Amino acid sequence: MMKKWFEGAEKWSLALLSGYFVKWVVLGSLVGLMTGSASAFFLYSLDYVTSLRMENPWLLYLLPLGGAAVSFLYYKFGKSSAKGNNLILEQIHGGTESIPLRMAPLVLIGTLITHLFGGSAGREGTAVQMGGSLSEWLGKLIRVTPADRKVLLICGISGGFGSIFGTPLAGTLFGLEVLAIGLVSHQALLPAFAASMVGNLTATSLWGVSHLHYPIGDIPALGFMVIMKVVFASLLFGLTSRLFSELTHTLKRWYGYVFHNPMVKSAAGGIIIIVLVFLLGTRDYLGLGIPLIEAAFAGEVSPFAFLGKILFTSLTLGAGFQGGEVTPLFAIGATLGSALSEWIGLHAPFLAALGFIAVFCGATNTPIACFIMGIELFGGEGAVYMFMACVISYLFSGHSGIYTSQLIGTSKHPQLSYPPGTTLAGSKALNKRKDNKKTSE
Repeated sequence: MMKKWFEGAEKWSLALLSGYFVKWVVLGSLVGLMTGSASAFFLYSLDYVTSLRMENPWLLYLLPLGGAAVSFLYYKFGKSSAKGNNLILEQIHGGTESIPLRMAPLVLIGTLITHLFGGSAGREGTAVQMGGSLSEWLGKLIRVTPADRKVLLICGISGGFGSIFGTPLAGTLFGLEVLAIGLVSHQALLPAFAASMVGNLTATSLWGVSHLHYPIGDIPALGFMVIMKVVFASLLFGLTSRLFSELTHTLKRWYGYVFHNPMVKSAAGGIIIIVLVFLLGTRDYLGLGIPLIEAAFAGEVSPFAFLGKILFTSLTLGAGFQGGEVTPLFAIGATLGSALSEWIGLHAPFLAALGFIAVFCGATNTPIACFIMGIELFGGEGAVYMFMACVISYLFSGHSGIYTSQLIGTSKHPQLSYPPGTTLAGSKALNKRKDNKKTSE
């Protein structure tokens, strides 16, 4: 009798798992198809507007007007869309706001305008927001449960990320890891993988998108001195990612304090970028930063180029321009790594590759996703060094990051504890209250 009961239970369990598998492969693939197509359209459009800007340098002078126009669109039609990636994270964590479908075209138009006129920004934020908006629309269309809605939103993040960078495995882990520091739930592993893989295949195979790859060069043999040098560089990568995150958030507050009107704020930010271009006499820090990355891997970059990219990107995003942070973070990390190569005696392409993934890791608190991305982009020969760089950068970036709605699931140090449900933004408020209390005492 018991044997028959166990056999029946096993068959029932297999039936449930089979149904779950089919359901999420189908839904994840649908999200991947949408996000991959959206990313392909965005990448082709981005290449076009970047070419226009390079061929017509005078377009830079329209940056203040472009910023004001985008801010007006968000002010008039954006509503909750202005929260960007943080809105998606908040909904996955149990928020009750709706992610409007208008978020996709708004962030697409806003990012293209930013790059057309010379703002320093990235593309990951656009892909993730389009993915979140489209997956929310799909969920409403088929009337999913609240629990399934969260999984679909994770699919949107993974599909957008994997298709925009051509890294389906990193995209899978990024969608899971970015939600909470120190915690990764496997519940959405299969759906996220389906979305990221199909998204990447849709962009590359269906729409013919090609992704840039950079040569890592010779990998040094594992030895004590090499390890010490990589540890030192990785520590600097983590501190640099922290500098970028804190500076961007600080400038957002300062801009908002000085300019209460969002249109005036963005216009002022555009004017500041134009003035900086003339003061420094270079346009190297505008746009995505791809030429900077290429120069870094060739070992032909200024020692302080990473500071220039930090400043231009923080000023652009702080003023309310649309776009992501990740590709500029790639440029910051690659240029810093290349600059360190002469000081610590390691090859420039090798250190540029470590900086490429490690600064991004510190700013997003996603060490496993960034490690996997390193393997997908640069191969597995230097995997030990990549893992070291990501783990150390993750630790030394502290409880900071570009996504203020990211939860602190597990503190990076046992003596730095936070109540359950604390976000990065919430941790800053708690620390400020503690400091004020100590001062009053």
